[in-house]
Amino acid sequence: MTNLQAPIGVFDSGVGGISTLRTLAQALPKEDFIFYGDSKNAPYGEKAANTVIALSQQVVDELRKQQVKAIVIACNTATSAAKPALIAANPDIPLLGIEPALKEAVDAGKKHILVMATPLTLSRPKYLAQRDRFSQQALIQSLPCPGLADLIEGGAAQLPAIERLLTSLLRPLSDQPIDAVVLGCTHYPFITELIRQKFAPTTAFYTGYEGVANNLKATLAQAQLLRPESHQQQVRFMSSRNTVSELKLYQQLFDHGIEITHG
Repeated sequence: MTNLQAPIGVFDSGVGGISTLRTLAQALPKEDFIFYGDSKNAPYGEKAANTVIALSQQVVDELRKQQVKAIVIACNTATSAAKPALIAANPDIPLLGIEPALKEAVDAGKKHILVMATPLTLSRPKYLAQRDRFSQQALIQSLPCPGLADLIEGGAAQLPAIERLLTSLLRPLSDQPIDAVVLGCTHYPFITELIRQKFAPTTAFYTGYEGVANNLKATLAQAQLLRPESHQQQVRFMSSRNTVSELKLYQQLFDHGIEITHG
């Protein structure tokens, strides 16, 4: 029988899923969390799908050793490439993923939507089917962002390089009336402010985090796995690049995000 006090596992190819973790921890304040970042193998978004499946299963195995009661794939690429295989291989534990919040933008009535994500996420059948499903309701543009997640792995030290890459990626779109941007990689919300500067002030941004938080809460409730009593929430970090500096970066990102200064 699963221990209700057991933590919830959350993982990503690197630091990106910490942005998702922050929302999950706020939405479920009674629950403890263990975050595992596979930073040694980041990013997943430019790898072959079978490689992503194998790496994701290794991370799931590590989290299961920690006796977690549920696992959230806080990585769009791993969700799109590996989630079905992970569920099939781990039928005895709730396993949820995160996906680009395209439906959320369409439901909000947005008509010119830009989806920024890794090349692998944008090439997978699930995303392509979702894009085609909504193509009659909105003009949807997909923008692969190779290299962006990798730079974000470096935290604030990489901000100048991140700025240069964003300028290069988004310059061709500067004259288009985009009214919504879907951040389809969990690394990207750490630099929302930088991305927002490239668009009109009225442009809306979507991450899908509230959706996965609600899904997690409902899944745990249905499985009778919600922690009943309040206590001091604990969040622990693990990394395949198991260094003091890497784990310190994880904690800093969880506490403060990437602090973007101006001037």
